[in-house]
Amino acid sequence: MVGGGGLAEKIRRVRDNGRNFGLVIVAEAARLPDRGVGHQVGALIEDATGAETRVTVLGHVQRGGTPAPRDRLFASAFGVRAVDLVAADTFDRLVVWSNRSCTDVPLEDGIETSHGVDPDGSLVHTARGLGIYLGDTYEK
Repeated sequence: MVGGGGLAEKIRRVRDNGRNFGLVIVAEAARLPDRGVGHQVGALIEDATGAETRVTVLGHVQRGGTPAPRDRLFASAFGVRAVDLVAADTFDRLVVWSNRSCTDVPLEDGIETSHGVDPDGSLVHTARGLGIYLGDTYEK
């Protein structure tokens, strides 16, 4: 909950300390039935805090620049494999790069294992040390 929850309070505290910007990151897997939740979260933050929000869906921007030849090669290989699967009336498959080759695996294989963040790991410890709000607690 953004309105009265820890995230809105964290944003208010950051603003009260004189900083006029912040980043809120929403996992790409967090989705509404018809779209990602980034724009919804942005609107809730703006409503709850009065702070101007701007939403960016990273996509290729995340990698930082123009695709390299290798990026184009992989995209082409994945695209051809995906079209070949559709042409063969083969669905529920995930196109992957494995053993120096473009291939496909059952979709279930690609999503069966969650790659969660270890709450006691060094990344979480670092984030907390930097004052990053992780959605689970709020310290005054």
